[in-house]
Amino acid sequence: MSNLPDFVVAVPARYASQRLPGKPLRKIAGVPMIVRVCQRALAAGAREVVVATDDARIADALDGNGVEVVMTRADHASGTDRLAELARLRAWQEDLIVVNLQGDEPQAPMSGIQAVAQALAASYAPMATLATPIQSIDELFDPNCVKLVRGGSGNALYFSRAPIPWARDAMAADRHALPANVPCLRHIGIYAYRAGFLGRFASLPRTPLEIAESLEQLRALEHGHAIHVAMAPEFFPAGVDTEADLARVERELLASPAQ
Repeated sequence: MSNLPDFVVAVPARYASQRLPGKPLRKIAGVPMIVRVCQRALAAGAREVVVATDDARIADALDGNGVEVVMTRADHASGTDRLAELARLRAWQEDLIVVNLQGDEPQAPMSGIQAVAQALAASYAPMATLATPIQSIDELFDPNCVKLVRGGSGNALYFSRAPIPWARDAMAADRHALPANVPCLRHIGIYAYRAGFLGRFASLPRTPLEIAESLEQLRALEHGHAIHVAMAPEFFPAGVDTEADLARVERELLASPAQ
């Protein structure tokens, strides 16, 4: 990608996981997942890759892999809170672009990491994210698939687990097919923040819509902060939440070692 801005990748990683205990250290084709995530970030051209964790086992797994590890508090409610502490500890400049790559995204495409950094650099918003077209009616109605709508400026208008936008006439006629000529978008949960905004965002009180939808990004919108949305340049595989996801990713990586 041309004109790539200066950016860092920050990876929040905690050992505890209800659905997949020890998730960052679970091995995929013999390599801990957190190591694979960091390899993707390094390949994307980040100035530096920093893992923020509260567990020495994760730090040990990353030793010698070309990334920095910063130990953070164990009581953070979210990855964003952890990154806010990281930004403070690293004393990053206010306008530095920080890409938040989740520690369970071992197949994150390099182009997607670059795209979200570039989207923020080209915007006046304090944060940016990615979207991709929804491919099926089942995806549109799946509450685990987060949908979004954006305005003409490219900034997000709303995120929801419900099917949005609701094409009234098309849905009244047929709810078994995606409505034609309607921009139904799936949210991809990778973010870029300006470093100075991380602390401000983490300090904002939770909001009614955020709580109702269980979507942290709604907190930013409800408090009046813009989120710029760019289209993902290529397919962005789902992350790892379950044993089945882990097995799927391993099969796909073994079938295509170039990933």
